[in-house]
Amino acid sequence: MGTLAIVTAMQEELRALLPLLDEPQRLEIGGRSFHAGLMHGRPAVLARSGIGKVAAATTTALLIQACEAEQLVFTGVAGGLGAGVRVGDVVLARELLQHDMDASPLFPRFEVPLTGKARYATDPALSDALRAAALRCLNHADAVIGEPHLADFGLDSPLVHEGLIVSGDRFVATAAESATLRGLLPDALAVEMEGAAFAQVCSDFGRPYAVLRCISDRADDSAHTDFGRFIAEVAAVYTREIVAAWLDADDTVS
Repeated sequence: MGTLAIVTAMQEELRALLPLLDEPQRLEIGGRSFHAGLMHGRPAVLARSGIGKVAAATTTALLIQACEAEQLVFTGVAGGLGAGVRVGDVVLARELLQHDMDASPLFPRFEVPLTGKARYATDPALSDALRAAALRCLNHADAVIGEPHLADFGLDSPLVHEGLIVSGDRFVATAAESATLRGLLPDALAVEMEGAAFAQVCSDFGRPYAVLRCISDRADDSAHTDFGRFIAEVAAVYTREIVAAWLDADDTVS
């Protein structure tokens, strides 16, 4: 099995995954740090892309070209857009789209110029496996996160959602912006700043990929005030436990 790459946007998210890596070695490529080693006996590399579509695309290309990544997962936090998508829920992308891509009238709105498509579909098998792992973890959220943390953040019976995640180089943090996105893309479940660019690069190179996000806020004026603490105590823990559960199940299958 080829090298697995797991990408996060922020250092706190990456830090939570590092304990899963055996025999770690740090590499510096293109001004970025990559952590290579083994995860459940499989060659793996962890990377922090930084925030935004260009940062995500550059990191993804380096992972594929320099680190020979054969399977890639992007994980982190996002703002909830869809009805019923609450803080503490997990959204698994089945499609990704750049909500700020607009080369009209030369090309239809949202379409990536010269590609003929706006939506990038994730790998079904990889996404299914991560969905199963996420469900196992969220069904025991009180044990994974701890009841005090769940209570502190007002989290109750977190759910897994599947569908469209949209990305753009703008932090969406007002009710008006969220309403505009829902009007333009009514099936969008969540919004973030990297996933669609990551998807485009993976698609260009023909690599299977998946995107998994924990909802940190509702992308509106009530956005979570203690963002750093939420990442450290909830989102990063979800990420680590879901990845570990996925790899455990993958070991059993193989």
